[in-house]
Amino acid sequence: MEKREIGDEAVWSLSTAKPGNGVHQLRDDNLDTYWQSDGVQPHLINIQFHKKMTVHEVALYLDYKLDESYTPRKIAIRAGSTFHDLVDIKTQTIVEPSGWTVIPLQQVLLALGQPSREKPLRTFFLQIAVLGMHQNGRDTHIRQVKIYAPRVAASIGAQIPEPSSVAFSSFASIR
Repeated sequence: MEKREIGDEAVWSLSTAKPGNGVHQLRDDNLDTYWQSDGVQPHLINIQFHKKMTVHEVALYLDYKLDESYTPRKIAIRAGSTFHDLVDIKTQTIVEPSGWTVIPLQQVLLALGQPSREKPLRTFFLQIAVLGMHQNGRDTHIRQVKIYAPRVAASIGAQIPEPSSVAFSSFASIR
């Protein structure tokens, strides 16, 4: 499935951050910079969209070799309409990551008597909660976060049928 990054379409906020290690460093496409939390757990990344968005996956760039005890070990992804109605969508344990950790966010639908199928997550508000670090660390480093949605075909022309008569084709375009 083709995908597109939609993080620029959202408003980002953090539960805490050390000065000079905030949202800008989390989204600057530079793997040498990072967000560093500065407070009690859980450490939160809040991502609020202006409209309901389809979210396919979340990708985090983590590097255990560089960050050691600052590296997230357990992460929860939550979704909802606002900060106040968030529901856990997925919890994932990560062991000594090095590079992009991709967390798919399809919801599994179970219908009676039918095989399960996946439905894309649609949400206004997404939260990444860092619940624990390696080596029982206190604060966290996350180097980059990307939010992906399915790519939607932009070509409208493919959906318009060909004219079936000369009279119809004369009205098919503007002169």
